Amino acid sequence: MRLLLDSFWRAVAYCLRPRVMLLSFLPLVVMAVLAGGIGYFYWAPAVAWTREALDAWPLLSSVWGWIGGLFSADPRTFLAPLAVVLASTPLLVLVSLIVVAAFMAPALTRLVAERRFPALEQKKGASMLGSIARSIGVTLLALVALIVSMPLWLIPPLVLILPPLIWGWLTYRVMSFDALAEHASAEERATLLRTHRLPLLGIGVLCGYLGAAPSIVWASGILFAAAFFVLVPIAIWIYTLVFAFSALWFAHYCLDALNQLRAQRGALAANTAAVPLPSIPAASASQWSSP
Repeated sequence: MRLLLDSFWRAVAYCLRPRVMLLSFLPLVVMAVLAGGIGYFYWAPAVAWTREALDAWPLLSSVWGWIGGLFSADPRTFLAPLAVVLASTPLLVLVSLIVVAAFMAPALTRLVAERRFPALEQKKGASMLGSIARSIGVTLLALVALIVSMPLWLIPPLVLILPPLIWGWLTYRVMSFDALAEHASAEERATLLRTHRLPLLGIGVLCGYLGAAPSIVWASGILFAAAFFVLVPIAIWIYTLVFAFSALWFAHYCLDALNQLRAQRGALAANTAAVPLPSIPAASASQWSSP
């Protein structure tokens, strides 16, 4: 419990550091660059194609005429750009978060290691390819579990338990592995993940519940179209900040647990070396040495 609470408060404190706050705005920068580049090359064709699609719906022609009569303007002139924005935003957000997550978690783990555990040896028990392969594998398992469990979501209590539990398991498996990838050996990592399975799963579940909070802001941005361009960036920033907090929590917990494990093993080895070997009496020695 001490390790769990200590790592929690340290993660909260680290989130207030300027370096972490700057990293939390990185998805917005990446998204702006992607949106600017894609918009420069594909905005006009996408809006034109959407306008043609709206014109091709004969059932809606009377609706367009009725709305145009009310507002003295063709509604398709602003509906087409809005549809393009609504359709492209989730893709841009997903790409931005994936790009940032690939670089943010290792950077935050290095930050914790440099400030708290500068003497902790890096045994590099996992490669980057192994970490990516593991992340893809457990993500697929989590998606399968979500799909299989969907019928149970109709039971009111389970809809609040099963999805966060599955996402918590996914978060625990991915982030704990990444937090130990550079510093722990394969044997140390297996030992820590087995010994601290329940606390790490608890951290993952709590982070899963925290990750659901920005969805409310995201839904509000879709519901209130006027505030879409304000609420959606806020939701993205909260997503990134929650991700940073989760990575910091796992990094503090796992590296501290690794440091304690090595200290315990070092103390055990020192005690074993310090125990003197039993001496053999001279008579017994001569007895063994005589033919």
